[in-house]
Amino acid sequence: MKRYLVPLLAVLVACGLAWSIYNIFYVAELEATQLYWNQKILYFHVPFAFMLFAAVFACGIPAGIYLKTRNPRFDDIANAAAELAVVFGAVVLITGSVWGRAAWGVWWTWEMRLTTSLLLWLVMVGYVLVRRFGGAGAERLSAGLAVFAMIDVPLVYFSVKFWNFLHPKAEVASTLVGTMKTTFRMSSLTMIGLFLLLLVARVAQARGERQLRELRERGLDAGILEP
Repeated sequence: MKRYLVPLLAVLVACGLAWSIYNIFYVAELEATQLYWNQKILYFHVPFAFMLFAAVFACGIPAGIYLKTRNPRFDDIANAAAELAVVFGAVVLITGSVWGRAAWGVWWTWEMRLTTSLLLWLVMVGYVLVRRFGGAGAERLSAGLAVFAMIDVPLVYFSVKFWNFLHPKAEVASTLVGTMKTTFRMSSLTMIGLFLLLLVARVAQARGERQLRELRERGLDAGILEP
C-alpha cells in the first residue's frame, strides 16, 4: 500500500489543483470591491496559511519527541515539515503582500499579523539553516527552534483579535457564500492533499538519505569502504 500512496496522492492533488484553478478564475463570483480580481488571492493565501501552521506543528511535535527519545525517525519528519513550512510561508508572505498592495496601498506594513507571520517564517528558515550548516548537535538545536515556532502560531492566528489595525479578522473566510465558498473549500482540501503529498515524499527521501549515511558509516568502520 505504501508504494502506491505517493502516486495516488499525486493524482488526486493534480485533479484537485486543476478543478480549483478552473473554479477560482472562471466560476467563483467577484464582489464589487476595490480588490476585484485581487480577491482571487484569497483562495491561495488562506489555505497556504493553514498549511504553514500545519507544517509548523508537523515539525514541532516530532522535534519535541526527538528531543526526548533521540529517535531519528521523528527527526526525519521534523526536518521534512520544516522545509515545507519555509516554502508555504514564503507563498503566504508573497500573496499577502500582493493583497496588501491592493487593499491598503502598500506592499508591507509592520502590522501585528504580518510581523508575527514574518517572525514565524524566519524561525523556520533558521531551522533549515541550522540543520544544513550547524554541524554537530544541529538536530537538537533545530528541534528547540521548532518547539519555539509552535508557540508563535497562536500569536499569529489571534493577533487580529487583539491588535487588529489593517488585516481582516481570521473569520473572513467564513463569510463566503455560493460558488466562492465551494471554491474556497475545494482549494483548502487540495492544499491539504498537496501538503500530505510533499510531506510523505520528503520524509521517505530523508529516511533513505539517513539509511544511506548509516550504511556508509558501517562500511567505513568495517574497512569495506575508504574515507
